Amino acid sequence: MNIDVIKFNDDGLVPAIIQDASTKDVLMLAYMNKESLEITLNTQEVTFYSRSRKALWKKGETSGHTQTLKSLRYDCDEDTLLLLVEQKGVACHTLQKSCFHRAFGEEIQASASVLDEIYATVKDRAEHPMEGSYTQYLLTEGLNKTLKKVGEESAEVIIAAKEENEENLINEVSDLFYHMTVMLYQKEIALDAVYNQLKNRQGKTHD
Repeated sequence: MNIDVIKFNDDGLVPAIIQDASTKDVLMLAYMNKESLEITLNTQEVTFYSRSRKALWKKGETSGHTQTLKSLRYDCDEDTLLLLVEQKGVACHTLQKSCFHRAFGEEIQASASVLDEIYATVKDRAEHPMEGSYTQYLLTEGLNKTLKKVGEESAEVIIAAKEENEENLINEVSDLFYHMTVMLYQKEIALDAVYNQLKNRQGKTHD
């Protein structure tokens, strides 16, 4: 990519829309200057320019929620960038998967990204223990406790599926998803690894 075609504004900046390469969720909007764009292209580690601090900042440098560049595009006017990234953890400083997690006058439709939010919460509890937290309790008790709960919840899902109670089944499946997410964190396996495995199977064994 020849970055000379990009039309930076009078401040030497260009808006950059960040999109999850796997889920296509829009994660955030930030700004880049020529230097941060060059660093991003050369290292594949997404780097922005902070307008408030007037300095470069590598995404996730302090939080660990990094972004790895997978593809970079620019619009027809050559004044806006679109970065498709592999997001580690969450994009928003509020620990939401996306900065665009609110809507005007309507209930937000949840998606699979809620699992990433749960995973981020588990990580936060591990790094910043919170008394009275059930997640904290599981982390303190260790992997065997979580595995026991995964087994119990799996059985509950089977029982609920045999009943004519849709709400109960949804509750039990949600419990199972939660405990499996905690288990994956304890095993140091990122949710992206599971997402990628499912994507690789799509059109093969799952079609």
